[in-house]
Amino acid sequence: MKDICETPDFLYPLKADIFYPIVEQGAYGNIQKQWVLDRTITCNFEPAGTASAEEVKPNVKINMDVILLGRTKKDVRIMLSESKQSITNVIITNIRTHSNVPVYLETSGPRSGKSTIFEIASNEPIVGPFGDIDYYKLVIRRSENQATDL
Repeated sequence: MKDICETPDFLYPLKADIFYPIVEQGAYGNIQKQWVLDRTITCNFEPAGTASAEEVKPNVKINMDVILLGRTKKDVRIMLSESKQSITNVIITNIRTHSNVPVYLETSGPRSGKSTIFEIASNEPIVGPFGDIDYYKLVIRRSENQATDL
C-alpha cells in the first residue's frame, strides 16, 4: 500500500482521488467529518447499464441517480497508513483521464464546475485462477450530499 500514485494503463485508464474522514464529535454530540485526501489511484469506471433508465427522475424532489461499475488494483478501504475503513467512510471523487481531464462534473448546485462526489455501494475482491486477488470490483453511486467541502 506504499504506492502514492499509480500509473494508468489500458486496464486502468482513469485516475481518482480517495478521501477518508477525520471524525469528531461536536459540542452537542453531533458527528462531524473532515474529509482528507489519502491518495490517487488508477481505476476504470463505466455507467452501470443506464441505456434504458432515466438518470434524472422528476418528482417533488428531483433525484439524480448515477451508478458506476468499476475496478481498482487495490482495496480502497485500506488507507496508506494501513488502517482500515468501512465503505461508508470512503469518498471517491475527481475521476479523470490520464491527462487530468475530468470525466464526471457537477453542472449546478454547490459543486458546480467541480468533480462529482461518489460513495461506495459495494466492494468485492475478484480472485484469479491462481488464488490471488486480481482486482477489486466497485459499484459506486453519486452522493446525495454534493455540498461536502473537499
